[in-house]
Amino acid sequence: MIQEAGDYLDGQLPDHPNHPKGRNAYAHLAICIKNKFGASYKDIDDSKFIDVINFIEFLKKNPN
Repeated sequence: MIQEAGDYLDGQLPDHPNHPKGRNAYAHLAICIKNKFGASYKDIDDSKFIDVINFIEFLKKNPN
């Protein structure tokens, strides 16, 4: 799911001065998930699976 969302967001993230060659959509997703859930996507409890999926969908719709 993260790979699919990263493919979708590739080239859609806003420019940033710290990333002159463009932003990495896959890293962006991983960081956003870690910030939201307090853990790496690999370490989030399975009971939050639907919440993570919904958050990824939210990020796809709001690439900023």
